[in-house]
Amino acid sequence: MFRSSFTFSIILLLLSSLKSAGQNISNSSQYNLVLIVADDLGYGDLGFTGSTQIKTPNIDQLAATGVIFTQGYVSSAVCSPSRAGLITGVNQVEFGHDNNLAVNQPGFDPEYLGMPLSQKTLADLLKPYGYVNGLIGKWHLGKEPQFHPLKRGFDEFWGYTGGGHDYFEALPDGKGYKEPIESNFKIPAPLTYITDDVGNECVDFIIRHKSEPFFLFASFNAPHTPMQALDEDLALFQDIPDEKRRTYAAMVHRLDLNVGKIMKSLEVNGIKENTLVVFISDNGGPADSNASINAPYRGQKGILLEGGIHVPFILNLPAKYPEGLISNQTVSSLDVAPTFLALASQGKSELEGFSGVDLSPSLTGSNSNDLEREIKWKFTISRAIRLGDWKLVSVPDRLPMLYNLKKDPSELNNLAFENLDITQSLLKKLGDWEVSLPHPVFLEGAQWRKRQLSLYDETYQLTQPEKE
Repeated sequence: MFRSSFTFSIILLLLSSLKSAGQNISNSSQYNLVLIVADDLGYGDLGFTGSTQIKTPNIDQLAATGVIFTQGYVSSAVCSPSRAGLITGVNQVEFGHDNNLAVNQPGFDPEYLGMPLSQKTLADLLKPYGYVNGLIGKWHLGKEPQFHPLKRGFDEFWGYTGGGHDYFEALPDGKGYKEPIESNFKIPAPLTYITDDVGNECVDFIIRHKSEPFFLFASFNAPHTPMQALDEDLALFQDIPDEKRRTYAAMVHRLDLNVGKIMKSLEVNGIKENTLVVFISDNGGPADSNASINAPYRGQKGILLEGGIHVPFILNLPAKYPEGLISNQTVSSLDVAPTFLALASQGKSELEGFSGVDLSPSLTGSNSNDLEREIKWKFTISRAIRLGDWKLVSVPDRLPMLYNLKKDPSELNNLAFENLDITQSLLKKLGDWEVSLPHPVFLEGAQWRKRQLSLYDETYQLTQPEKE
């Protein structure tokens, strides 16, 4: 009886060990996923996009060893709707998230002031495949309890639910940019400099979860206002005469250092080769408020000219994707979620319901790049569509604007009347799409519409500053 029980116990122990080993093998064959999002970063303010003032060696290295998409877009020109599209893979206006999140407007139900609960996030979709999901930094998809990231698929959250934050101070009873830092896994320490704090928390997340598949959303608020930088970083850019531009450059420098910190942690912990890292900005730089430069593109945050939606876009996965590839394929931030899910599910997910597409096949040679891809945008007063090299922009107070982006990336020459057939065709596509969209579930203040319209008439810097 004893021998029989002993033998049975040994068998159970062996089976348990085999099961654990099998789980480890399964986990080790899955890719880790890291999404690094800058906030209000100018297209031309990185080394690999042509900056002459700001050196960004860590982001440049990420680009040099990965895939650079020269025609990379976000789905909206401002933070909240752009992030709603990014985290769902669905064009946010197709579920009513057309406006930026602000205070509730008269006539609207505050219970709906956030990303609709009907939408699954990437974190939700990764759960069945055993991923632990962490969000470090900015949320900006709803402050009411039902919209909280811990109820939207994330297992860990360190950060804030609003749209921006002071870089040095968070108050226990603070509001707006000084709201408290939240965490469900630790008592947050006082801020040092929030860009560093986000980077450090990302490293800590990687260390804690390096032995299991994880999704890390590294959601920086740099270089979003308020314009606050460390003295040691400001000293590096003392030759820049404009104080705001000098502060902005210092903030981007500190962002780059923390991207390097994340990449170093992946390397030190032996998981860099098997981790897909995406770097992107949530929209173009607001040149009028943070002194960013979107060169060579005209426009800025808030409008649908290239400067508002054309962003730096990097994919880096050494074990799967080619290194040093510069792709001219038109891609969207809406592609991130299906690409991540296809990788995480090892091809088992059907990828249904996305507006975006899985980018892996075009990078691994199983199909060709679709340069005629159609992408549409709608943001409050503005509509736009890109099809191949043609892009049409429509706003309320003027006739349509049609540009050939291959010949005129800065959108200086309106060809609408020289190509009426193209103008009419693209307008028809836009109109058919717009009338199929639901009503927005919330609105921002009406004053923003007038401001957005005025931004189409501003003069923008289309070249890099002269070197001193």
